[in-house]
Amino acid sequence: MSETFRERIRQAIANPVLQAALDANARRRVEARARVLASLPDYAQRRARAAALRREVIDHLDDYLARFAAQAAAHGLIVHRAADAAEARRLVLDIVRAAGEGQRLVAKSKSMVSEEMGLNEALLAAGHEVVETDLGEYIVQLRGEKPSHIITPAVHLRRQEVAQLFHEKLGIPYSEDVAVLTAAARRRLREVFLRADVGISGVNFGVAQNGALTIVTNEGNGRMVTTLPRVHIAVMGMERLVPDMDALALMLSLLPRSATGQKISVYTQIIRQPLPGQKRHLIILDNGRTALRASPLQEALACIRCGACLNACPAFREIGGHAYHSVYPGPIGSVISPALFGADHSVLAYACSLCGACAEVCPVEVPLPDLLVRVRAGRLPQPQPEGAALPPGVRWSLRAFSWAAQHPRWFAGAQRLLGWLFGGRRWLSLPAWTGWGLSKDLPAPAQTPFRALWRENQPAGALPPQRGDAVPAPRAQPVSGHGVARFRQEVEALSGEVISVREADLTAALAAWLSRRGVTRLQAAPDAKHWLDGVEVRVEASADETLPAGLTRAAAAVAETGSLLILGDDRDTLAASLLPPVHLAVLFARDVYEHLEEVLRLPVLQQARAAALVSGPSRTADIEMTLTIGVHGPGELIIFLVDE
Repeated sequence: MSETFRERIRQAIANPVLQAALDANARRRVEARARVLASLPDYAQRRARAAALRREVIDHLDDYLARFAAQAAAHGLIVHRAADAAEARRLVLDIVRAAGEGQRLVAKSKSMVSEEMGLNEALLAAGHEVVETDLGEYIVQLRGEKPSHIITPAVHLRRQEVAQLFHEKLGIPYSEDVAVLTAAARRRLREVFLRADVGISGVNFGVAQNGALTIVTNEGNGRMVTTLPRVHIAVMGMERLVPDMDALALMLSLLPRSATGQKISVYTQIIRQPLPGQKRHLIILDNGRTALRASPLQEALACIRCGACLNACPAFREIGGHAYHSVYPGPIGSVISPALFGADHSVLAYACSLCGACAEVCPVEVPLPDLLVRVRAGRLPQPQPEGAALPPGVRWSLRAFSWAAQHPRWFAGAQRLLGWLFGGRRWLSLPAWTGWGLSKDLPAPAQTPFRALWRENQPAGALPPQRGDAVPAPRAQPVSGHGVARFRQEVEALSGEVISVREADLTAALAAWLSRRGVTRLQAAPDAKHWLDGVEVRVEASADETLPAGLTRAAAAVAETGSLLILGDDRDTLAASLLPPVHLAVLFARDVYEHLEEVLRLPVLQQARAAALVSGPSRTADIEMTLTIGVHGPGELIIFLVDE
């Protein structure tokens, strides 16, 4: 590294623009997470179940991987296993080369595994054009930077910087209006989606039960790169598995809430098979995960990459992701970076104050403070001598402290002695050779031990809490109200519109809406076009980006999240809910279910080549956390709710 971690920290703290951007992101993310968790009264129980489930998968990873890969291959995916990043890059380059002669255009949706692989650099070096299509990733790619956050890549930038960037790179007039900037990116990236030879995506979860890939996005770019190109490559860390669809429903109730403060993301794709005329490749990456699984840091593999620990971490909130100089920043990055990329990243763990905020917000209970201490102690997949990076004086002092801390009487006596020696002082100054004091102060020992203070303030007869005592969990409350009413409420909260209609009046209602909006041509999915019989409108079967609206039938809906289930066995059917600026959907009230797990169990979903849970219009908040509706997917969702 050209600069030391300490130097990068100082530069970050001294950057007022970065400080303002980080402060705004952390505050809004933390507040949004708190608000949305209030809608999940059984959060504690779900969190405990998710933690147990993730550990079950890691403990039996070989079995789950074998089952998942076999199921995926049986459904037509071409499955590859890559031992390391170099092998994964070679596989991708071979697949892209097979897609045609000469330069290929590759459209990518956000994937931290692809960053881990160094994939963009490899594609560019091979003469191909690769474009990041997530708005935040697109911004940092134009700037020649790496992502600063695993969820919001451009969190370190203010709108003024993005405005100047788009003015210079895209040739648009300078504007600080976030909607204008988003529209400019949409126009440019729409061309990429339509021309791309290959689409590359990550995978949030693989389902061992049926080999399905699950991809969670808000903007619609994930659906674009997996639907439109003739070749789709999915890259997945080998640990990103769940046993079955019920487990997937549990994870989907936690991931968006922790990541972006949403009950569910706008688009949740479930992909089982290639579409007609399409090849789907799945690359399952090890890259040190097998060694990590056999190390004292094994529990880090349970991470679901929600980014909540970054938003809660006092260090990350001050220095941002680039200071870590690693693909994975923040608390989780400080654990897995030295495990996956080498012991020279161990220094990252020393930025942690061990305050425990990261463990408190983790939706799968990864014990990050414990893991960070193990990194500091050199307990890596390739073990380092304990305390090897520390000056001898610090090593000896820490060993003495560790021994004393395990013997309460000695610890209390030493504390009283040191408190008497340094009585009245608040901070100690240590010589530079100790490695302490260069950037932080050492608090002086308290004159009265904590245990004594605690006893003085306890009511008579009170007993101290014991390790292992049960913590009462909040009781789950039953959902009130009719499912359809709740569905309508959730859709409207997501900026969608619900129009109630009787089945006999559906065609007339569609005709009236099209007439009011001046729509004379639209795309309709095969199972929806019969509702337009007799309507004076030109109905197209094929995807066309110039069409003003697309009509689909929803196979089901989820009341608790306001989500529609859209099934698709071909590119055009899926594109009807994706390419046009307005998505019209017909939903029968009898197909509304209360909970997500009910919909994920439906036989029609298990049989579809691909499906998408659609929850409102596409959206982004990648520029200064400003919510903008209508990114790569439709900007309007109109639901005709048919109640017989």
